[in-house]
Amino acid sequence: MEVNLESFSGRDWEKPTDADPIRFAMVGLGWWTREQAIPAVENAEYCTTTALVSSSTEKAEDVAADLEGIEATLTYDEYADGAASDAYDAVYVCTPNGFHREHVEAAVGQGRAVLCEKPLEATVEDAQATVDACRQADVPLMVAYRLQTEPVVRRARELIGDGAIGDVVSIVGHMSDTVLDAVDETSWRFDPDLAGGTTLNDIGIYPLNTIRFVLEEDPQAVYARTESEHPAYEGTDEHGAFQLEFPDGKLASCTVSHSATVTSSLRFVGTEGELSIEGLFFPNTRKVLRISGPDIEGEYRPEPVDQMREEFDYFANRLQHGLDLGPDGDHSMVDMRAIRALYESAESGRRVELDL
Repeated sequence: MEVNLESFSGRDWEKPTDADPIRFAMVGLGWWTREQAIPAVENAEYCTTTALVSSSTEKAEDVAADLEGIEATLTYDEYADGAASDAYDAVYVCTPNGFHREHVEAAVGQGRAVLCEKPLEATVEDAQATVDACRQADVPLMVAYRLQTEPVVRRARELIGDGAIGDVVSIVGHMSDTVLDAVDETSWRFDPDLAGGTTLNDIGIYPLNTIRFVLEEDPQAVYARTESEHPAYEGTDEHGAFQLEFPDGKLASCTVSHSATVTSSLRFVGTEGELSIEGLFFPNTRKVLRISGPDIEGEYRPEPVDQMREEFDYFANRLQHGLDLGPDGDHSMVDMRAIRALYESAESGRRVELDL
């Protein structure tokens, strides 16, 4: 039986609602929040931005000047103290990784749902404390793996789950960019204490988590190697290569770099065919899914979607219906432990088994 490559609704999660939009406080007003998150919410169907939180009132007010509907502009301290908490229903945390815990815990204290950027924290210990705080207070926590609401990824997951390429045997992933074109050497991204690493955890998390999502499996062991050449990366990682060992002998081989042309791809090879996606890990870029198998052969080039808008709308739509959020904190902890193991392997030169 032939499989229709395009017979898929990208918003298979969507449920109609007449509920009021979920009101967001944007915590951290760096370039990603200003250029990606806020515009995404402006175009979203189920949420809106009503509060801005930054290091200074002046910065928050400068951003607010170009937006409509902002009810509160707060410093981090004011936000932590619960000022104007009635102005929002949920928070989006996008600060340096090492500050995620304190900002999530502030939201927990106010009983507000949380969408936190990945990785969840700079260390496994702080990440686990963040998850525990949300669980103990029964506060919904979702970690911002935007690829999980990317329609092409969801279609790939469905196809592979249905056996379109047989049993998956190997996976090859790559992501690279030129981060120094966007930030200078003083950026927190080069501070291991704030970032938790530089390249493996910053962009290596994209193939790592997307492979987990598509396969619906977690790695059992890892092996990694890192290299650094540019002075900005002294003491941390600029380029990385790693392997993930999955159940039943599946192997994933991934490469990442913060000093190479902007490109990304993911390829699954099975016993009866293969599936690949080009341009996958960057928002708003053209995605091309190619597949060959016994019942399917073709290429799928959907119109690009705003990955951030899909993520925010998914989060808000689930909250409106009182449904569980995913990927949740426990899901993110698998990545946190895997990343720690990757750095341990890179330092020791040895394969590291995961205790998940």
